[in-house]
Amino acid sequence: MKTDNNAPKTLNGSTAESIREKILQGEFLPGQRLSEATLSESLSISRNTLREAFRLLSQEGLLKHEPNRGVFVATPSVTAIIDIYRARRLIECQALQLAYPHHPAKSLMRDAVEKALRLQTERNWQEVGTCNMEFHMAIVQMADCERINQMFSRIMAEQRLAFCSLPPEQLHAPYVEQNAAILELVEAKKFTEAAAMLNDYLLLAERSVLSTYSRYVGEGS
Repeated sequence: MKTDNNAPKTLNGSTAESIREKILQGEFLPGQRLSEATLSESLSISRNTLREAFRLLSQEGLLKHEPNRGVFVATPSVTAIIDIYRARRLIECQALQLAYPHHPAKSLMRDAVEKALRLQTERNWQEVGTCNMEFHMAIVQMADCERINQMFSRIMAEQRLAFCSLPPEQLHAPYVEQNAAILELVEAKKFTEAAAMLNDYLLLAERSVLSTYSRYVGEGS
């Protein structure tokens, strides 16, 4: 029997991070029930540690505990999506506007764009979506603030849950070329123009996601 009574306090956080990463990668879907037995075994942790991680992720809005039924992956509401995009515009556009011209995160942006363009030809839309998230997380890394990176990771995990309920090609295809256009401005050191393009991009994406999400899921989720 596994035990971690003497485990460091960071174990709860690292366990939550592992589950959050699975959400970011699209491995856990909205409404999916998470088995304590299966997860504690696969992560090699005790159920007590797992329950604490569940509690942390529930506070972030990524999981939902239902009495007598268990823990489920959350389905974001329309209100949550509006809030997510508001936060993204504040964080991403500022990070891009003030970016250091030779920041190493530019190479991560380039890698994400090139991989997305290749996967687009293969019509692998889930992985295109993952590349899109990697692109935006690289933008935020340009702010050089670990607290913001961690907060943004939580925001993007919740966004991924919203995306899971929508048609993937319609959701991701329009933004592959736009990411490439933003990268081109960044590599030309035109950060103000890149930030303005990103702001318009996120406003358009929000309207598109909300319109589609309302049809597929609805406010009552």
